[in-house]
Amino acid sequence: MLKKAFQNKLFIGGEWVDGIAGATIPVLNPYDNSELCEIAEGRAEDIDRAVEAAKAAAPVWGRMNASDRGRLILKLADRIEECTEELIELEARDTGHPVRDARKLDVPRTAACFRYFGGMADKVEGFLPPVYPGMLNYVQREPIGVVGQIVPWNFPLMFTSWKMAPALAAGNAIVIKPSELTPLSTLRIAELMHEVGIPAGVVNVVPGYGHIAGQRLAEHPDVGKIAFTGSTATGRRVVEASAGNLKKVQLELGGKGPNIVFEDAVIPAAIGGSAFGIFHNQGQACIAGSRILLHEKIADEFLEKFAGFAKSIRLGDPLDPATEMGPLTSKMHQERVLEFSKIAVDQGGEVITGGKAPEAEALSKGCFVEPTIVKAKPGDRVAREEVFGPFATVMTFSDDDEALALANDTAYGLGSGLWTRNLPRAHKFARDIHAGMVWINCYKVVHPGSPFGGFGESGYGREMGFEVMREYTQPKSVWVNYDAQIPPHYER
Repeated sequence: MLKKAFQNKLFIGGEWVDGIAGATIPVLNPYDNSELCEIAEGRAEDIDRAVEAAKAAAPVWGRMNASDRGRLILKLADRIEECTEELIELEARDTGHPVRDARKLDVPRTAACFRYFGGMADKVEGFLPPVYPGMLNYVQREPIGVVGQIVPWNFPLMFTSWKMAPALAAGNAIVIKPSELTPLSTLRIAELMHEVGIPAGVVNVVPGYGHIAGQRLAEHPDVGKIAFTGSTATGRRVVEASAGNLKKVQLELGGKGPNIVFEDAVIPAAIGGSAFGIFHNQGQACIAGSRILLHEKIADEFLEKFAGFAKSIRLGDPLDPATEMGPLTSKMHQERVLEFSKIAVDQGGEVITGGKAPEAEALSKGCFVEPTIVKAKPGDRVAREEVFGPFATVMTFSDDDEALALANDTAYGLGSGLWTRNLPRAHKFARDIHAGMVWINCYKVVHPGSPFGGFGESGYGREMGFEVMREYTQPKSVWVNYDAQIPPHYER
């Protein structure tokens, strides 16, 4: 169960401190908009002292035996598992995630991510390029030093592990800014890190507003890399802010994922997978399968059953094990998602189901939106803009060429999926869809060993897998002249 009090201070240099300005931010429970606590607001001057602490710790952590770094990260994974029930409840209260999802997905995935990269710490290898006779050239990968990380509000616990684990395994020190809306699980992870013995200053947690704390972190001259997950619009601002010292940038941004159901799909599996793809976590996922493309031969059958499935989803208190969908994470976001239903109708679309807040009195204080399915045209705003809610836009196609054209008719390129029993077709679409991830007869499957990221306006760089170790290290080429007949230098 939860501790008696939420951690509500900044974590800098191994100590819990107030912000220099003394300002605070209220943290609300989206189920009823009651106040959970007030947290210290980190501002630019707090980012500065966090970076200073990370800068002092980086050389020690980076030169530590890699196996020792790995063991500390593995201890953290064990500690997370020991605190499973507490973290489940914390995430449910802070974000609105149903406890059933937090138990099956959020907490296990968080522990698994730290465990995977704990094992990766001593497996980052260099290589020996074949060069000139008498010359040895070896390339080694080194930590960047101080990295800044900005975590979004939709999966704060899990995304904290996606950011922290590989950066720590690679030997970097971290300043991480969780969202001011959902900071509590990241602060709890910092407490657990301190408990298992990760040295002071290696991890610093500074919640605050993006335009203040996030801006300073992105522009700070002593930060060698900034890793950001969030909207494409904010991602552009991060890139602009990073230009001062040309720091390395990693962006995981928005999406408008196509989810294609062909005429030969196993319909029950496609319905269940598509529902998970768009309604899990109330649709608040960058990889959500938000554009469902249906072959015209099965469109009516699929829609009838899919709408019935959506109507059957149980909305309720995230702490109730029977709840299948909780509230959206904030009132402002609830209003934004509901506005898209009006936009759809104004542009000639049809709301098949949902499109409004639930009428039940028990849910009236929360940030709920009913599971929504809308028919639309390819050029409609709801077919092109990221809604980031339980909001499926449905379109139809007549053949494979049209399906592929619709799938790629977007500026985004993050997740995508397709449902078919035709294996050659599946591989062809996997090759031709312009997206960083393709799921065939499944959706939203992730694993620490597989790279996660997108193309186009979905950003660049990758989370997870060995790919992310390249994101958090930099190559150094070393030349040794041990027997060259013609040394590469001037002679007098």
